[in-house]
Amino acid sequence: MEALFIGQAYIDITFLTDKLPTGDEKTLARDYAVSFGGNAVTAGFTCAKLGIAPDIMCSQANDWLARMFLDMAASYNISIHGRKVKESSLSFIMPKDGQRAIVRCRDDHYLHPFQHLTLDGCRALHLDGHMPDAALHYARACRDAGILTSLDGGAVRENTEELLRFIDAAIVSMRFCEQLGLDVGETLDYLRARGCPVGGVTVGDEGLYWYEDQGPTTHLPALDVPASKVVDSNGAGDVFHGAYVYAFLSGEHATWTDRFRFARAASAHAIQHLGNEASLPSLENVRTASDLWPEKPVAAAF
Repeated sequence: MEALFIGQAYIDITFLTDKLPTGDEKTLARDYAVSFGGNAVTAGFTCAKLGIAPDIMCSQANDWLARMFLDMAASYNISIHGRKVKESSLSFIMPKDGQRAIVRCRDDHYLHPFQHLTLDGCRALHLDGHMPDAALHYARACRDAGILTSLDGGAVRENTEELLRFIDAAIVSMRFCEQLGLDVGETLDYLRARGCPVGGVTVGDEGLYWYEDQGPTTHLPALDVPASKVVDSNGAGDVFHGAYVYAFLSGEHATWTDRFRFARAASAHAIQHLGNEASLPSLENVRTASDLWPEKPVAAAF
């Protein structure tokens, strides 16, 4: 395998409606999409769509939703290493006005230990912090083997502090900052202090604040996609992660600046489509977004 992605798998049901019914009310959605979901899982599908199919270790039940998920993975030539749970996990997502409300139904009670895989040929590991025992095991193993380790810090999880010691590129969310009670600059200092060579905080439509090694904090503004074009922002961050891992693996983007610019364009494509699968960019989609949309005007420093 060229890369391993580890996280919680979902089936996402994304729908557009102006109002959620209550009581005995009913409403009709304007549109909907059914797709794979989960942070590292969606990142892995992104990497595959761009041209490098990773292996994915994730939760897996023995039900019809799991069989649907496996069919989706097979269509992208992704090998799934399923860790047994009783029920597949579901997410119900309602995008509206650039935001999204989510109801998650998650089974992360694993019935068996995680699999021990051979890392021969593996060049990158991407984690979302779910399946914490597997995440820590493989982060240590990959760090020792000189394999790139990447973390999607969407939230602070039970072993985040320990896990960060083995992460080469930690890109975290504003929610991560809020859980720690830190602002963006303080969070970057936190990542530096834990030995992450590359660290960053995504700040929605303001883009990315990040550093590399002992260099200064750099701001990469978001691309200025018109609000009228934004359909569904859910999963755009996962696409960002999958795209920069692909950019690293492809060898065509030698610097982290180039990798993040590539990932930014991938995310700009993603937010214009409903559901994770429709949001996945091709290489041509990335080039188009990069050429079409200028950077947003730079906001005041954090």
